[in-house]
Amino acid sequence: MRYVMKGGNPLVGEVVIGGAKNAALGILAAAIMTDETVVIENLPDVRDINVLLEAIRESGAVVERLDRHTVKINAQSIGSITVNNEFIKRIRASYYLLGAFLGKYRRASVALPGGCNIGSRPIDQHLKGFRALGATTVVEYGMVNAEANRLRGGHVYLDVVSVGATINIMLAASMAEGNTIIENAAKEPHVVDVANMLNSMGANIKGAGTDVIRISGVRKLHGTEYSIIPDQIEAGTYMAAAAITKGDITVRNVIPKHLEAISSKLMEMGCEVSEFDDAVRVVAKHRMQPTKVKTLPYPGFPTDMQPQIAVALALAEGTSIVTESIFENRFKYMDELARMGANVKVEGNIAVIDGVKRFTGAEVAAPDLRAGAALVMAGLAAEGCSVVEDVEYIMRGYEDFEGKLRELGAEINLASTDKDVQKYKLSLIG
Repeated sequence: MRYVMKGGNPLVGEVVIGGAKNAALGILAAAIMTDETVVIENLPDVRDINVLLEAIRESGAVVERLDRHTVKINAQSIGSITVNNEFIKRIRASYYLLGAFLGKYRRASVALPGGCNIGSRPIDQHLKGFRALGATTVVEYGMVNAEANRLRGGHVYLDVVSVGATINIMLAASMAEGNTIIENAAKEPHVVDVANMLNSMGANIKGAGTDVIRISGVRKLHGTEYSIIPDQIEAGTYMAAAAITKGDITVRNVIPKHLEAISSKLMEMGCEVSEFDDAVRVVAKHRMQPTKVKTLPYPGFPTDMQPQIAVALALAEGTSIVTESIFENRFKYMDELARMGANVKVEGNIAVIDGVKRFTGAEVAAPDLRAGAALVMAGLAAEGCSVVEDVEYIMRGYEDFEGKLRELGAEINLASTDKDVQKYKLSLIG
């Protein structure tokens, strides 16, 4: 699948942001930890979510889609704690089923996860946390196996701040005997959202959103109805799109506080940013100013927004420096951006970006989810037509991406064959 687009139109208008994918993945895992019915609202309709729902269904749970963004789950009938379908290996967050099954059934067996190819993301911190709760863990034949006769509260100090490990340990510990303390915990909004979801099911979790989380285990969890927070990265992507295309975009259904790192960086670059109760407006009237960006765990600048901000800086007036401190392979898209005329030099985890006045259309490939979205933004700012290949990555995390962009004035189509590409190119030029 490819996106075919013609650049040059400023993106203008309003866009409604969906539920946070990264929160939803942890929340879906939490939903199977009770035998009662759970209803989850504001669920994004993206590939990663649908793959996880399918895995939950295959384990024996009853999964009912009430509408596009609402799902009802009853896990009373789960018959298998082994998750090994071919799709689950493609998504990173399949490992949350480890924590959920371990907490509820005291054992779990889940295929080693895949996801985006942005660098090694070992699950050693997850396994360290499970062992601190009294579980044994073995990785063999491509599966992660965890088991505990008794799951007891423990003290876990994470060597690195890890969102995945924080959520996974929190899931298991919420049904362990006694008290657990997670130190150096991740503070991201989606960690808080998963903790709130678990608490609404009867868990006793305090301190989510700080670097020390305290959990008192409970014997059982009950059903709940829960609505997922808005997706800060989807929102940030459209905010960056305003900067990249010299547009005027209002993102709605957001929590502005979650977007502060992105908002302040865009203001440094010369954008006008206005915050409302549940919306943020970004206006870019002039060419951007250069700046320095370093990705850091929340509340720092998110690694998932690094490619989008780098594309904006590649059009800025001067030299910018972007430092990637989370994932080592996150600059793979820079070669693709250079095909559009960007002037970038990457050395290790630092990119030096000399801004150019314009991009020109090119055929490029999305190397991962966020870089793929950023390359689409670059194509929408470029002169002429661009084609972005491998957009399956983008569909993993953005709902109705081309539809939302078209509503903002983008000329973009999804093409599945070479013939479609040629047809759309002719119609765009015509």
